[in-house]
Amino acid sequence: MKTQIQAPTGTAQRMLRKCGLLVSFIVACLLFGTAAQASRIKEVASIEGVRSNQLTGFGLIVGLDGTGDQTTQMPYTTQGLSNYLRQLGMTIPAAQLSQLQMKNVAAVLVTTQLPAFARPGQYLDINVSSVGNAKSLKGGTLIATPLKGADGEVYAMAQGNLIVAGAGASAGGSKVTVNHLSVGRIPDGAQVERSVPTSLQEGSSINLSLNASDFQTAQKVAAVVNQRYGPGVAVALDGRTVQVQAPSGPNERISFIAEMEELPVEASIQSARVIINARTGSIVLNQAVSLGSCAIAHGNLSISISSTPSVSQPNAFSNGQTVTTEKATIDIKSEPGKLIQIPASAQLADVVKALNSLGATPQDLLAILQAIKSAGALHAELEVI
Repeated sequence: MKTQIQAPTGTAQRMLRKCGLLVSFIVACLLFGTAAQASRIKEVASIEGVRSNQLTGFGLIVGLDGTGDQTTQMPYTTQGLSNYLRQLGMTIPAAQLSQLQMKNVAAVLVTTQLPAFARPGQYLDINVSSVGNAKSLKGGTLIATPLKGADGEVYAMAQGNLIVAGAGASAGGSKVTVNHLSVGRIPDGAQVERSVPTSLQEGSSINLSLNASDFQTAQKVAAVVNQRYGPGVAVALDGRTVQVQAPSGPNERISFIAEMEELPVEASIQSARVIINARTGSIVLNQAVSLGSCAIAHGNLSISISSTPSVSQPNAFSNGQTVTTEKATIDIKSEPGKLIQIPASAQLADVVKALNSLGATPQDLLAILQAIKSAGALHAELEVI
């Protein structure tokens, strides 16, 4: 008995290719999901001493189309321009300086971040913010501005044409503004003049500083490093710092750090936390938040006050005066609060679903979450920002 196997037709071949792609996609997802469960050391810690520094400086924006500071009300704008012109060899008498009306000049503060290992000649992006009453910085040019660090030394010089991501128009007493016109940015607007020394190549060891203080994560990082390079290489000093013995040669130390930062480490279970923004009413919960079984009564109280003017008109020839009074009406409505039972929830989706069942606004949830926490049914830390 012979069995004849026919070659797959065009439709069957396309189906086989689709199945093959589907299987490859599933395998890739599984591999990615497995790898995503572990973090690299560089994602949970940073090298101590390798950090950026804040730079700031006072400057002037020129070339504005009549939207600058009112110099009679902003004396530091006039003083800043006078100091700049004095450096160029021009001196303005004090009597004339106080009478200047320069609507095309604005005083600004320039800020930027000096990254680690920045060298002279490199360029930095800068942010420019108005400190006066300028209406708009659009179309202006920042003149040479020294940027200083916390020690008072100049580390960069800023200058360039300002980019303002906004627009505005006004006419007949009406005004329309899109985004902020008093803040702008200059890409590559500053050039580094001085580098900041680091202690990366000093000593026989380097310190890993964890992004969040956690003893379990510090112990896991030390264990992973010791497993790769041998016992005693890494020691957890506290819940945030891990000391690692490193080679003394510059090239060997950089290679060692680059390889060490790629080592996988299992991230510890994050602490349950609820972040509450009291100003905006925003509430953010992380994955570890859980709820215990509880019952909540929630009701609304609304007060409406209306005022109606009442005019008392005297009779003719009575020498009386017309008197206007206000008649106020106050209406108070109290909706009945329903007792809602909230089941115990261990997953974030269940917690969100349980809170949504209350039908409360974000502002009401602020008080409800605090009450649940006081009752011991909210297994999380409350942090108000």
